[in-house]
Amino acid sequence: MLYAEFLERCTLPSFLDAHQRAFFALGGTPFELLYDRMRNVFLRQKDGKTEFTQGLVDLALHYGFTPRVAPAYAPWVKGKVERPFDFIREGFWRGYRFEDLAQANRDLTAWLAEKSARIHGTTNERVDLRFAREKPSLLGLPPAACDVSERLTREVRKDCTIRVEGNSYVVEHPLVGEKVIARKREETLRIYHDDRLIVTYAMPEGKGHLVQDERFYQALLADEEMTARKYAARGPSKGRARTIKGTISPSTPRYPIDVEPRERYPIEVETRDLSVYDQLGGAVAYESAYEREVEYA
Repeated sequence: MLYAEFLERCTLPSFLDAHQRAFFALGGTPFELLYDRMRNVFLRQKDGKTEFTQGLVDLALHYGFTPRVAPAYAPWVKGKVERPFDFIREGFWRGYRFEDLAQANRDLTAWLAEKSARIHGTTNERVDLRFAREKPSLLGLPPAACDVSERLTREVRKDCTIRVEGNSYVVEHPLVGEKVIARKREETLRIYHDDRLIVTYAMPEGKGHLVQDERFYQALLADEEMTARKYAARGPSKGRARTIKGTISPSTPRYPIDVEPRERYPIEVETRDLSVYDQLGGAVAYESAYEREVEYA
């Protein structure tokens, strides 16, 4: 029995979401899932053990299945993964036209339902009848879906913010220096500390934005213990005053500086008749010897 769908981008969250829709369509979860050595699933082989991505591990624990990866250079195993792609590409996709992704997925689902009545070449049975007999062996579905949103680990900075994709998001001030988990799904960002949801933000377009929640600033101002460490009361004033450290200036400088006296240029004044000023249009100009020296130099 086949389930398939088209995705715009095969990111890890969208890939794992497709798993959950497949489990719902099949009415249960297989005991084992076999994968190709794709980056969304497979990390590496270490000490004889296969390391999978954290998102796939969380999904497997939630639904109870065991992930398997096809060994390298083993076409007899990889064929189980590749054969359905050839079946869909040659039987449905070649020559197919569609308007949008939703229409393509509807048409693909209808085509697979039609093909489930075919006689399978290996079992020599109708696919839908064989699956009806095997379906009770599937694992049951859990009551809630798994959170497969993108998982990001961030450390809260001194200004009570974390950075995600070029934007800053404000969180509670007691979390400064702590590590939090940011779960990104489409245009929504949820921030957790351990298992506690701190805040949910709508992610803005572009970069350089400060996204904040006013209640975090109110909690910061109401934290008297932290304020007492940061500020000190000064007399019966109506507010809090920042502590000012007193300084004492030495009577003599620690590092004396010798300054040579600057030579001053004398100013020469010339006495003229008032008729000269009338010829100049009433403008009187003064030029010192220093200015002349600079100009002629």
